[in-house]
Amino acid sequence: MTDLTVRHPGPRGPVTAVDGVSLEVPSGTTLGLVGESGSGKSSLARAIVGLLPVHGGRILINDQEVRTRTVRDRRRLGRLVQVVLQDPDTALDPRMTARQTLVEAATVFRRLDRAARAARVTELLGLVGLDPRLVDRLPRQLSGGQRQRVALARALAVGPGLLIADEVTSALDVSVQAGVLNTIRELQRRLGLSMLFIGHNLPAVCHVSDTVAVMRHGRIVESAPTGTILHAPRHPYTRTLLASVPSLRASPPERSTS
Repeated sequence: MTDLTVRHPGPRGPVTAVDGVSLEVPSGTTLGLVGESGSGKSSLARAIVGLLPVHGGRILINDQEVRTRTVRDRRRLGRLVQVVLQDPDTALDPRMTARQTLVEAATVFRRLDRAARAARVTELLGLVGLDPRLVDRLPRQLSGGQRQRVALARALAVGPGLLIADEVTSALDVSVQAGVLNTIRELQRRLGLSMLFIGHNLPAVCHVSDTVAVMRHGRIVESAPTGTILHAPRHPYTRTLLASVPSLRASPPERSTS
């Protein structure tokens, strides 16, 4: 994206949420985007997936400019980019089992026979470390971490060119955050995903990212490889973020059974 600008209506006129931001996610890498609530991170993510209008700049994914003017544009965008949001409770249809959710996602852009659908569901469950015995449960019968894994598997089902993970662990208990983060990191490595990982916890974002951009008041104040951000941050705001949150000690990926 280049010089991206996003504005929201306000009582005293438009409010600029994203102010001329330029970022690049090289193919097969993860770019972390970190900042406090209100910094513009989620507005940027929603603009990329067409949920907010863009008031300036350009967004390109796989060298294709993102447009959402027509139904055909929005359908093509769904093939290019998928997003996993903070709260899986609102993202998943409460009437659909995990299996139904994944079958729907896997067949939205292509036809699959029954055997191919079953194989794809099994593959997706394995990718996100979800126990196959949970596949016929409704969202309310799953834990928060399990629901987030279903949402992640659904996003992967279409094979997007870019995956956006927006605060995907902030609604989870601390005890399960590390497992989800490790799953995301392993997925990126195995599948060669291009990913934009958004969060407010700098150590957690660094755990899964190759490079990190720090956002404040709608602008990028620092961008550097993860090691530089962690050990030699240049901007005072970055140093404040790093000092304010204890390091997240992530454990090896585990298959989710509860």
